[in-house]
Amino acid sequence: MNNILVVENLKKKFQISGGLFEKKEFVNAVMDVSFHIKEGETFSLVGESGCGKSTTGRLITRLVDVTEGKIVVNGKDVAQAKNSELTHLRESVQMIFQDPYASLNPRMKVKDLIAEPLVIHTKLSKEERDKLVYEMLEIVGLNAEHANRYAHEFSGGQRQRIGIARALITKPKLIIADEPVSALDVSIQSQILNLLKKLQKEFNLSYLFISHDLSVVEYISHRVGVMYLGTIVEQGDKEAIFKNPLHPYTKALLSSVPIADPTMRKEKMVLKGDIPNPKNPPSGCTFHTRCPLATDICKQQIPKMKQINDKQQVACHLVNEN
Repeated sequence: MNNILVVENLKKKFQISGGLFEKKEFVNAVMDVSFHIKEGETFSLVGESGCGKSTTGRLITRLVDVTEGKIVVNGKDVAQAKNSELTHLRESVQMIFQDPYASLNPRMKVKDLIAEPLVIHTKLSKEERDKLVYEMLEIVGLNAEHANRYAHEFSGGQRQRIGIARALITKPKLIIADEPVSALDVSIQSQILNLLKKLQKEFNLSYLFISHDLSVVEYISHRVGVMYLGTIVEQGDKEAIFKNPLHPYTKALLSSVPIADPTMRKEKMVLKGDIPNPKNPPSGCTFHTRCPLATDICKQQIPKMKQINDKQQVACHLVNEN
């Protein structure tokens, strides 16, 4: 399978202070991120709040400008794309947002919400746009009767289906799904996840799935990247990472997932302290301030991502290559 997306050494700094006579200060939201997504594959980014996973998604869609690095979509580097190139990118790369309440304009009817990308990216007539909208409503589990209603008339799950319909209406190949089920009830979450998997098979979609919920990530992913303080510390096949995590941070995340069986017990790896300030990240491995296994080399040298086996890569001084 071909790569639909290749991200190389992606970096993003946000200026947080500094005026005409003040020293400029920056926060490193994304420090050095590299991964790829194949056609028809789901690659998930997981990590604590503030680790940079949502910013990474917004960089790929170019909702946020890139400081440094490459974003290759269908063979074209769009990291510094402008004007018409950027418009074409947003036709082929769409986003499903976290909050189905805030992401839909309350003053627009559903049919106009879904058709809006067609107005921007195509020259279809109103009749042609309406036909595609009705077809897409059926595909996502709604019907033509919903087309003339407003967003506030729907439940959270229905609103997210509308958001999915809007994302798919231009027939993109890559969808950035930023916490698409975290605002929904658990029973509705499963419906939306099953819908996303169904649509992936039907349209050969590729997903960048962003979430903090490991159970959701395990269900929907093919491969997983674990982020900490703006960098990916481990990535690889879902089964390998969930069964045999290598990085101490990945182990800590997985050990925190509750088990449904009360008779079972598992050893928990408790992390001390909070994520360091990204304005002034620690030297060496950024995780060493919370890692119970850290040594002197962890404090001094930044670990490089290395291939451990045919299914996993990890950036950790304490893990040796086979």
